[in-house]
Amino acid sequence: AAAAAAAAAATAVAATAAAAGTMFKRNDKKTLKPVKSQQTDRRATLSNHTKRTLGSGNLRAAVAVPEGEERNEWIAANTVDFYNELSLLYGLCSDDAKRFTKPGEGFPPKFEYRWADNNSSKAIRVSSPEYVDYVMTWVEDQIDNEEIFPVQESQSFPVDFDDYIKGIFKRLFRIFAIIYHQHFKVIEEIDAAAHLNTCFKHFMFFTWEFNILEGEDRELEALHGPIEQLKAQYREQDK
Repeated sequence: AAAAAAAAAATAVAATAAAAGTMFKRNDKKTLKPVKSQQTDRRATLSNHTKRTLGSGNLRAAVAVPEGEERNEWIAANTVDFYNELSLLYGLCSDDAKRFTKPGEGFPPKFEYRWADNNSSKAIRVSSPEYVDYVMTWVEDQIDNEEIFPVQESQSFPVDFDDYIKGIFKRLFRIFAIIYHQHFKVIEEIDAAAHLNTCFKHFMFFTWEFNILEGEDRELEALHGPIEQLKAQYREQDK
């Protein structure tokens, strides 16, 4: 029943997002973030495997690397899937986010996320919708960079691949925190709360499986209560 409810919620989210579009704003121009396709057939297969196993009832087993598959390929495929899920979910909140227009507005209590990419020496103050736009554009650029996410069999993942993944997941976590603290009422009104909760649980189980956010306790404080509950569930589930 839980799996059926989650599937129904996912269908509702997809339909609403398709109708509304996933819109972000930068420099007063609307930018559509389309759903990203997996870059290789192998990753598309792994993505489909994830979708099949999510309803199994054992999420910890679902996030583990499938037998015979390569760890980094699995992480790469799931990174694209998480990007797509958050793009859709935040798209549902984009109209509500327009009320946050000033730097420092729209973040979780006691937090203010500032933006600095790899080329910036100083972080800039932004509103939460501006921050989300920066993050999603930056993550897309990382995914499209074949030196980080190789697409040819002759290419190898970089030795610092885990560092790139940690940077991506840290920023994606912040978007979850923004949605929960500032837009959850909207998510509930369109009956998408079950889907959001399932996505976040999947995301956190995945980070624990591969120690992606290890050492980021301060970041995780933004959603301390839900994370403690999920971590207990993660520990209870056997693979």
